[in-house]
Amino acid sequence: MSKDPLLQPYQLKHLTLRNRIMTTSHEPAYPQDGMPKERYAAYHAERAKAGVALTMTAGSAAVSKDSPPVFNNILAYKDEVVPWIKDLTDACHEHGCAVMIQLTHLGRRTNWNKGDWLPSVSSTKHREPAHRAFPKLAEDWDIERIISDFADAAERMHAGGMDGIELQVYGHLLDQFWSPLTNDLTGPYGADTLENRMRLVMEVIDAIRKRTGDDFIVGLRYTADEVQQGGISAKDGIEISKKLADSGKVDFLNVIRGRIHTDPAMTDVIPVQGMASAPHLDFAGEVKKATGLPTFHAAKIPDVATARHAISAGLLDMVGMTRAHMADPHVVRKIIEKREHDIRPCVGATYCLDRIYQAGEALCIHNAATGRELTMPHDIPKAKSKKKIVVVGAGPGGMEAARVAAERGHDVVVIEAASDAGGQVRLTAQSPRRREMISIIEWRVAQCEARNVVFHFNTWAEVEDVTAHTPDVVIIATGGVPNTELFETKGEQAEVVTSWDIIAGDVKPADNILIYDESGDHPALQAAEIAANAGATVEIMTPDRVFSPEVMAMNLVPYMRSLQDKDVTFTVTRRLLNVERTGNKVTATIGTDYSDHTHKAEYDQVVVNYGTLPLDDLYFALKPLSSNGGALDHDAFIEGRPQEISRNKEGNFQLFRIGDAVSARNTHAAIYDALRLMKEI
Repeated sequence: MSKDPLLQPYQLKHLTLRNRIMTTSHEPAYPQDGMPKERYAAYHAERAKAGVALTMTAGSAAVSKDSPPVFNNILAYKDEVVPWIKDLTDACHEHGCAVMIQLTHLGRRTNWNKGDWLPSVSSTKHREPAHRAFPKLAEDWDIERIISDFADAAERMHAGGMDGIELQVYGHLLDQFWSPLTNDLTGPYGADTLENRMRLVMEVIDAIRKRTGDDFIVGLRYTADEVQQGGISAKDGIEISKKLADSGKVDFLNVIRGRIHTDPAMTDVIPVQGMASAPHLDFAGEVKKATGLPTFHAAKIPDVATARHAISAGLLDMVGMTRAHMADPHVVRKIIEKREHDIRPCVGATYCLDRIYQAGEALCIHNAATGRELTMPHDIPKAKSKKKIVVVGAGPGGMEAARVAAERGHDVVVIEAASDAGGQVRLTAQSPRRREMISIIEWRVAQCEARNVVFHFNTWAEVEDVTAHTPDVVIIATGGVPNTELFETKGEQAEVVTSWDIIAGDVKPADNILIYDESGDHPALQAAEIAANAGATVEIMTPDRVFSPEVMAMNLVPYMRSLQDKDVTFTVTRRLLNVERTGNKVTATIGTDYSDHTHKAEYDQVVVNYGTLPLDDLYFALKPLSSNGGALDHDAFIEGRPQEISRNKEGNFQLFRIGDAVSARNTHAAIYDALRLMKEI
């Protein structure tokens, strides 16, 4: 028996959990037609077979038709969900992992123009800022119906073999009732007493118990401190927690601290990179101490050391490592095998959550197999025969190509012009808040070094540098260079600098600067933050109707907190047409896509963020020497088959380019390119 606190079993009611690590409820937006089908089951089964003790599915499954999903949630109000839940549950139980699901009614945290176009309903007449729908105040028959809907949904989950359920009581309807900030009702469910505000939760639990029996596990994930004046205070939260414990109806508490009604509030509940790790852990420990109930918690607990502390210090009974398991589903297996150094780190980029909040699917920024378990491997199989692979470029795509090739058993050489691996990720990590991003590279360097990959740094690769290795396959992962050519002028703007120049420190920000952002991604805001911190007057301009759309909700929050108190100006729907020098100033000609209106403005400096152009000279020089002429069989690439195109019988090697060496995209795209190409070589 291991003495590791994380590997000790835990008895939850009748259920024995094999260790202390769980993934908390989260919705990766993988359902099809509202059902958790094969992809959903494969995602959870991957973590189950690697040893996680409890996987909590959905975040959350909707119990009512007037709770339409905001991002492709499971529809728990449909009977057809039962066999899909059974398949999912069986897939996890087969590997010894317990499975539960989170149920909810979203209340005002949704919109009326989704699903069946029913009005949203809540205990408050005020809309939630994040979802904008003005709700109907719940009537008595609404409350009766919703209680019954919860019981129906729980019965379906019980029939599907789930070990239990978790009620979502933070930000959603049940919490809207019990928070003084969101209860405008009078009468038995009104705001005047805590008992009245908690009544709906307790009646839902009673109804569920009548349908599923006392053996079915029922817990709550709830806010025990809203951290907002007029809301549930920490003292109130402890009292609520004690009442839940004293009721004898609740089997576990999963503690949340904060609110999720706005992007900034949600980011404090679920911190992103650059924010403190485990900020609410000690508070969760206070709840456990006050109640004696089994206590779970997750909020940026990305590393094994912090998780181990949470258990060994008695702060938690089960520790949630949810984003950590999106980065590496095999965390528990690697702990058991004493391979913690091999765990792919969560870097806090929160690409996963930001994508689902923009109606996408959850993807890990640097594990392209997550969510693609049906087609992409987490464990890389060995190739049938050994090949010589040359990778040019040691950015995220090149490093992933080298790692996967090395795991396949190939002989791998990496040639990099810079003195260190990293590419644009190393540039990103120049910003203190985004320093965690460098782990994307450092992990891959360590994996490559352990597999004898040979690196040649400070080498600008020419054709001879590549062919000297007599390669079987050449991967061009040289990335791109900043584009300073405005489409309207068809030529490079000599009077501008790039966001990269500012971030790298190659160019100092001037006093009064314009940052023209046509890409809408991180470098514009990073450059703005550097310039504003240096005392510059900064204007960020975009031709779009919103700024920085690629940064997305939660990642935008730290930037805004940094920039708004420095009076940075954001200008939308304006297009930079030209830049000319006027003495020691530059004059920008500014237009708009909405009319013929133009005007001129003077700045000390114009910074452009306009994507990258492929650094592809080497690729085109090698192309005539390759057997495939650089061609990629898209169908084979998509379907996971080997590349077999032959366009040049005289060619000595296959040639492929990936990532920004093809076109400007992002880190995940480069890594996904590399994984799905190299897994077949």
